[in-house]
Amino acid sequence: MAKQKNKAKASKDAKKAVVTGAAGFIGSHVVELLLSKGFKVLGIDSMANGQLDNVELFQNNPNYEFHTIELAGQFNEKLFKDATYVFHLAALADIVPSIEEPFKYHQANVTATIRVLEACRKYCPSLKKFVYSASSSCYGIPDKYPTNEVAEVRPEYPYAFTKHVGEEYVLFWGKLYGLPVISLRFFNVYGPRARSNTTYGAVFKVFLSQKLHNKPLTIVGDGKQTRDFTFVTDIAKACFKAAESEVTDEIINIATGKPQSINYLAELIGGKSYPKEHLPKRPGEPDSTHGDITKAKKLLKWEPEVSFEEGVKIMLKNIEYWRSVPVWDKESIEKATKSWFKYLGKDKEE
Repeated sequence: MAKQKNKAKASKDAKKAVVTGAAGFIGSHVVELLLSKGFKVLGIDSMANGQLDNVELFQNNPNYEFHTIELAGQFNEKLFKDATYVFHLAALADIVPSIEEPFKYHQANVTATIRVLEACRKYCPSLKKFVYSASSSCYGIPDKYPTNEVAEVRPEYPYAFTKHVGEEYVLFWGKLYGLPVISLRFFNVYGPRARSNTTYGAVFKVFLSQKLHNKPLTIVGDGKQTRDFTFVTDIAKACFKAAESEVTDEIINIATGKPQSINYLAELIGGKSYPKEHLPKRPGEPDSTHGDITKAKKLLKWEPEVSFEEGVKIMLKNIEYWRSVPVWDKESIEKATKSWFKYLGKDKEE
């Protein structure tokens, strides 16, 4: 277990918050928000997908302490001692790797969640809120749009399934042991510090890398499909609102309620005349993601603040961050998504 702690003195009176997945995309933004509000933050990350840059961002803040820990294994549960808030954001994401390595995803997204819940149960007697980052992918291909929290859960791939199983454990620990828990189902999160790994996945990462290298933007299907893109700082604020609220034992969608088409995204990133290449539509993907955020507005007094157009402008200002990301083309995408079509397609291989 690697540990990084600042030599400067931390505030003695600050409330303690634990953030798992602290070196990740959403986690680093939650850490940043908490530190700005004067919290003493203990960050945890396995660094399987975490970025060292996201740790170094806060290395000079005396209220921040970071530990490299694999939460699915044995770890010092006392690190959670006396936390006021716990934000469990650590997870393995991406669709194809979850299809190819389902047990690995179970360990990271389910086993680790149980271990964190147990650490909180044992060492956080004054815990005010356990915030779990669930995923809107649990809805699969919904029957109704906008999709609310009582919609049927029918995940299409192991990532979505394991995130939902983790959510079930969180809610059960709340019911059985009285932990003050809340689960937030995030919709299509984007923004600065988004994962820049080599796995094919999030459309922003793919498009920005292609634009950097003057390559055609690869659009799946006709591009008319829509996604409820939600900016990461709005997600972080929702996490904090959930932690501060008196609301427990609830599942709440965090989205904008204003889905945008992939064609429109391509236009904002490259312009109308930028070259584009269309790929076959993928099985297991909905034509739209569209979150009903009535509950978030009512219970958390939360609403998104960053418009889609403003968010894309911020991404373009930070485009160099994705310089090291692979430049995907039709052939490499076809190879990377082979398992996707094999297991999610109608004509599955025997």
